[in-house]
Amino acid sequence: MKIDKMDLLLKSQELRRVFGENENSTIDIFSLVASIESITLVRYPMSENFSGLCIKEKGVSLIAVNSKMTIGRQRFSLAHELFHLYYDSSMTAICYAEIGSGSEIERSADIFASYFLIPPLSLKKDIAELESRRATGRINVDDVVYLEQKYGVSRQAILVRLLDEKCISKYYADNMKSDVISSARYLGYSSELYLPSPEKDRYGTFGCMIKQANAALSKSLISVGKYEEILLQAFRPDIVYGDDGGGEVFD
Repeated sequence: MKIDKMDLLLKSQELRRVFGENENSTIDIFSLVASIESITLVRYPMSENFSGLCIKEKGVSLIAVNSKMTIGRQRFSLAHELFHLYYDSSMTAICYAEIGSGSEIERSADIFASYFLIPPLSLKKDIAELESRRATGRINVDDVVYLEQKYGVSRQAILVRLLDEKCISKYYADNMKSDVISSARYLGYSSELYLPSPEKDRYGTFGCMIKQANAALSKSLISVGKYEEILLQAFRPDIVYGDDGGGEVFD
């Protein structure tokens, strides 16, 4: 069955509206998901073959992303898992690393994630503006870096999307799969987007589970000891031991 891209675009726009985002804005997807009442978000270092997973059960959901992947890829994986959470009837989805591969539902989730993070109208406007600046009328690697920085996605994610939009050839895309970090640094950008989570941030749980533990403690449903045990199992020693990362600053 052919994938209905228009339906996936409409779904991505619908979910943006649900979250209070307009159809063309860039999204801080980690903050957005961590703020959703029913979702527990986990960062965990998985095998290089997996990008993330989604588990749904009785109104409470868990999304995990592979923290050994680059920050840009983690953002894409998180958007991919939102598709499974809201539009896939399966209760569990384990997602693989290569974008655009796997079953129809996995490829649909990838297309949805791309539309969700990189709205088509916004991208079309960017491409037209970038192409107009080039004597060749074609975007180059500097433009690709600009786009992946603007939308916060990995080089793989932006190249797949530009190929789909027929803005670049496969030969051109293949030539831009190397020197990713150096191309960004050369243009003055941080390399953070292209690197995995720092070691200290590779394990972490955010959102619903933490809020539920806090609520249970405040209502005396669990002891302080049990509360701390839950948080430590959720990779949140910073809450238990008050690790503020070197001092709090109000500025």
